Formats: sequence, C-alpha cells, structure tokens
Amino acid sequence: MAQPAVKYYSQEEYLAFERESPDRHEYYRGEIFNMSGASYEHNVIEDNIRVNLGSFLKGKNCRSLGSNLRVHVKENTLYTYPDVLIVCGEPEFLDNTFDTLLNPSVLFEILSPSTANYDKGVKFELYRDIQSLQEYVLVNASKQHVEFYQRNKDNSWTLTEYKNISDVFVLQTINKPMLLSEIYEGISFG
Repeated sequence: MAQPAVKYYSQEEYLAFERESPDRHEYYRGEIFNMSGASYEHNVIEDNIRVNLGSFLKGKNCRSLGSNLRVHVKENTLYTYPDVLIVCGEPEFLDNTFDTLLNPSVLFEILSPSTANYDKGVKFELYRDIQSLQEYVLVNASKQHVEFYQRNKDNSWTLTEYKNISDVFVLQTINKPMLLSEIYEGISFG
C-alpha cells in the first residue's frame, strides 16, 4: 500500500498556522510536527531550572525564558521550542511579532524517552548552526544524568556528563554554578 503524500509548508505558512494554533508545533524543511505534552518530572525539572536561573540573572544582561518562546535557526529552517533558554544582550527576533528568537546563548532540553534520541542527535546538530549558542544542556527526566556541551573557540563542542546528585557544572556564559541537587529537587527515581 502506498504511503500518503507528505504536505510541505513554507515557513510563512507555518508561522501563520502556528500563531493561530492553541497547540505548539515544530517546523523543519517544510514539515510540521506536533509537540506532545510533558511528564510531571519534566515540569518539575523545568521549573527548578527556571527558578534557579531567574533569581541569579535578576538585574544582569541575560534573561532565562521558558518553553513558550519559539527559536528559529535561519541556516537550516528549524523552528522549535527549547525547554529553557538563556539569551544574553539584546534579543534578536525574526519579525515584529517578537515571538521567535534568533540568538539564544544557552539551550536546555529535558529528555524524555520519546525525545532523547532526537534532542541528542538531529536537534543538537541543527542547534549548532546558531552562532550565538555557547552551551547546550540535556537533562534526563527519567534518571539523574546531565549532558553538558560547551562550544570551543574552534567551533567544536566538548561534552561533560554528570550523574551524581552532588555534582556541579558551571554555565560559563553567565558564570553560574548549576547543582544537580537543585535541578532534580523534588524528583525521586525510586
């Protein structure tokens, strides 16, 4: 049996659709993908990160934002919604609607079993086209495990992993220590 033909959309069609939709969707090379809901653990981790970053960045030149702000990677057409992001300096937007950011400095993705491979692989490859991006943090919601990527001066990336609740890594972009005990506060992995 033949597969149904995939409908392709222009970026303008996607934005018009997305701005009217009650649901969120990602876009890549003409295809629109529905985003699913998140688990309790995912939401607690996201909240922990946002609260921690928000209070630290108060009065500074950087701001942390949540998963409702769309990010666009012009070089490869990706439109997506990172779980948490940090933007430093003046935010740059796609247009005067101010709902699509172009210059994040740090991106966080909270991994679920259904998104982990995508977030670690193709999505990170696409994110690396963002010239302003300096750090990428993957936080596992199913177990205590953080993968922390930092951009080097030669545009390569270095990965460091953290698995102990007492571990600490430093977001160099904002000189902020991130404690796994704070990221995973309120989560029990039984």
